[in-house]
Amino acid sequence: MAWTAISTRNETPPISRGGWLDALRFIVASLIILHHFQAAGPAPLAHLINPIFERGGFLLTNFFLIDSGYVLMRVYGAAVNAGRMSPGDFFLKRFLRVVPAHLLVGLSLVTLVLVATAVGMPPRNPEWFRWDQLPAQLTLTQAFGIHGGLGWNAPSWSVSALIGCYLAFPWILKGMRRLGPWTALAGVTVLYLLFNQATWALFGYPVYQMPMMYGFWRALPLFILGMGLAQFTERVWIAPKLAAVVGITSAVAFFVLELFDKHALIALVLISLIILSAGAVPVPRPSKLVERASVMSFSMFITNEVTRIAWFGVANALIARFALSVAVQWLLFAGGIGAAFAVAFLFHTVIDQPMQTRIKGWLKRRKTCRAAVAPTPAGALKTP
Repeated sequence: MAWTAISTRNETPPISRGGWLDALRFIVASLIILHHFQAAGPAPLAHLINPIFERGGFLLTNFFLIDSGYVLMRVYGAAVNAGRMSPGDFFLKRFLRVVPAHLLVGLSLVTLVLVATAVGMPPRNPEWFRWDQLPAQLTLTQAFGIHGGLGWNAPSWSVSALIGCYLAFPWILKGMRRLGPWTALAGVTVLYLLFNQATWALFGYPVYQMPMMYGFWRALPLFILGMGLAQFTERVWIAPKLAAVVGITSAVAFFVLELFDKHALIALVLISLIILSAGAVPVPRPSKLVERASVMSFSMFITNEVTRIAWFGVANALIARFALSVAVQWLLFAGGIGAAFAVAFLFHTVIDQPMQTRIKGWLKRRKTCRAAVAPTPAGALKTP
């Protein structure tokens, strides 16, 4: 290509931990916590400061879904495409990454509700803890048209939707690898717009507002968009300075834009540019702190709703009993946000990380055993 800032001849930087992509995951997970907690204070932050605290939630989820497709494409795309990792092994690896932690958090919430009810502190809003909603949520099937998923740890719908994306990943990859980077980028963009028009025509919703019951159909085009961005990043070199300028400009434009209205499609373009730019910037000095914060972001995402329910269940009881002042209520609100980070850190350090270490060990032993019993290819020379 003629441009010196964008080239298909230069080698693109590999994806690395401890850089901007990791920083973005932690930042978005932190903003998701703030979004989930914003209405629990003496006055909702959306009313007190700006509606961005309320309407920005779906955009943060969009980022999470696009980023998931982007990262998985760059980390596993080559191995799955070359046959070094089978579709079954890929799905098993991703399934075991999210499901055990989700089950532990979900069962912890059930225990919390049962214990609180037994000691005379039942939930103030029992409609959010209906038992008929729980089976689909615990089994992570609520995003596939199965009844359930409202209330309890409702944000887990996106994890449910991603499981469907994990199943589809190898087949989407197979088709996408046949396309050039610019064709792939244009193709995933058009695909998203077609999905959007289809959901408007069939359900009366834009794709980003599809009900949680159909969350898979909301997540899939965003996940595919992330995969397309990754393919573009892998094959098209972007000058680091240009990537940094585009990324920072897009981030500023995104937040300024959302202060006034949601502008969903424009925001989606800006989110895509932020992710694309972050992945194009080399990481010469990876930060261990940023890497650890990023790894903790999954725990932040799945535990914050349970922390919110537990913290403000107690806080609201104290406020009602002792008629606490507004100033103290704001202190309790700030303490709840701090608790969300603390619980996520403890869950990650004490439960999720050790559990994943054991799971990775089992997967490695499983792979070794399968390699040991694999039949010798026909025509191969046998060692005497």
